[in-house]
Amino acid sequence: MAQSAARMEEVSLRIEVNERPVSLSVEPRMTLLELLRERFDLTGAKPACERGECGACTVLLDDQPINACLVLAVQAAGRRIVTIEGLSERPDFQPLLDAFVSRDAGQCGYCTPGFAVAAYALLKGEPHAGDASVRWGLVGHICRCNAYDGIVAAVRDAGARMRRP
Repeated sequence: MAQSAARMEEVSLRIEVNERPVSLSVEPRMTLLELLRERFDLTGAKPACERGECGACTVLLDDQPINACLVLAVQAAGRRIVTIEGLSERPDFQPLLDAFVSRDAGQCGYCTPGFAVAAYALLKGEPHAGDASVRWGLVGHICRCNAYDGIVAAVRDAGARMRRP
């Protein structure tokens, strides 16, 4: 029992968080979600189900949306992580943010960062995504307020805005 309560030996880690290189030490059992929230105060990714079933903790890992609750921090070694806070600094994210606001796609807002990160990645890969592609691209994201129609419309609107010169 005393051994399990003892602090685990930490592992050195180099990562890039929101375009900033970082070197730090972490316990091997720390999740990426815990690292982002506890060490960097990046609280946009939310702990909700902590089983990878809701999407509230979605971040980009090497430009791919992932559930940060399912990835150990050490698995992100040498990789690029972008959170909703990092996306908010990018000019090409503004159309998506504006569309979420105009379509009231946020409602309570708890799931919104995860949806927005996943939608951004979707539109980067498929800028002409229609409703079916958007719904498929957001599978695994749960909104307890049931704002799905507004979210899909926002993503579709943002895609159209992002394609304009």
